[in-house]
Parts: sequence; C-alpha cells; structure tokens
Amino acid sequence: MKQQYALGILFTLLFASFCTSFFSYRTTAERVNRDMSQALALALADQQSDIINEDTIRSFNSHLHLKELRGKATLAVDTRQQQFTCYAHCSSATIFSLSDQRPASLLWAVALLWTLFCLYQHFKTKTPSVKPCAEFGGLTYSEADGQFYSASGTPLRLTPMQQQLLEMFFRSPSHRLTKTAICDTLWPKKPDANDTLYTLIRRLRPIIEAHSTLKISSDRGRSYQLTDSRLA
Repeated sequence: MKQQYALGILFTLLFASFCTSFFSYRTTAERVNRDMSQALALALADQQSDIINEDTIRSFNSHLHLKELRGKATLAVDTRQQQFTCYAHCSSATIFSLSDQRPASLLWAVALLWTLFCLYQHFKTKTPSVKPCAEFGGLTYSEADGQFYSASGTPLRLTPMQQQLLEMFFRSPSHRLTKTAICDTLWPKKPDANDTLYTLIRRLRPIIEAHSTLKISSDRGRSYQLTDSRLA
C-alpha cells in the first residue's frame, strides 16, 4: 500500500475518533446541564428562597436524576447582578467521565493497530536493494529490481540496450552469444544490425571492465563471450 493511502486511512480514523468523542461529550454536557437546572429549580422551590445552605444542597442532590452527579455538581451564587442568581456547575472532567467514550476508544484502538500494521509492513518490505540471482566476475545481477551492481554495491548506469545485452550474457549458461542471436533479439526488424551491434559492444566494454573483472571477447565476429579475466 502506498504511504499516502496508509496515512490517509490513519488520519481518517483519528479524525473520526475525535469527532465521536467530542459529540459524546457535548451530548452528555447538555444532559448534565438539564439535570442540574431542573434539580436546582426544584431545590429552590422546596425552600422558597435563593439562599444556599446545607438544606439546599441536600435537596439539590436528591433531585438529580444522574446519581453520578451527586456530590460532584456544585452550587454557586452570581453576585454581579443586582439580585443574587443561583446556578449549578459541574467540572469538564466529570462530564467527560459520564460521557460514553467507548466508540471513540474503539476507533483509537483501531488507529493504533493500523499504525502498528503499517510499521510492520514498512520494516518487512524494507529489504536490501540487491537480491542477487547471478554473480559473475565481481558483477551481480539482481532479479528483484533488474539492476546490475558492482562488487561494492554501486549500480551500473546502462542504456536500455546495454542492459538487455548484459542480461542476455548473464542468462546464457556459457555466457556466450552468437551475433545472429543478439541481432535477432535486439533488432528483429533490422535487416543488417552488424554496425549497431559493434557500436553497442564497443560502448559496453569499458563500463563492465571498470566495475568488474569481466571482459567481452569476440570469436572472429561470429559470437561474443563474457569472460572473467581472473580465470584466463
């Protein structure tokens, strides 16, 4: 999976979790405020007074439908107006504890598992770039990425034709190719590709000789062979 898709899914899960948590909190806050407002109104109506005392608090708690609020909701008096105004208050932590955060927690858990899965896939697929399927004369061909590497691990910079010809040499059990086989494979529609083949061989030789102990030898122009100079 591409990295941008994985990140997109992760951010979607996190955003959905945040929205779910916030919606649950707001819904609970509205329910708590309604419960406190009706409990306060009933408590003040019981004593016919705006003065808060111990009886008011006991009456207030007894009228709360949400038992979890009892002992946690507080009463206060607003003295900024000409007349005293009594109101109920509850902390955000209490509201959050009363809200149903299970759906949001589930989404958070899924996001965490998705992150761990992506990290696992990242490190699992992060393998060495060179996976040799053939090695000859200090030159390694990686089937995984279709790339030739020197003994130091440096990738060879080859043209498409040079790449294809060198692959043909490597795939041949004897590392020998006839001129006819090369021309028919690389230039099947070209009547006479002798000069083109000669130019290709001439430009490929210095590249492989600079990065390996290999050289391309010719058998009277009828065939070409990849040989290791150390074995000569």
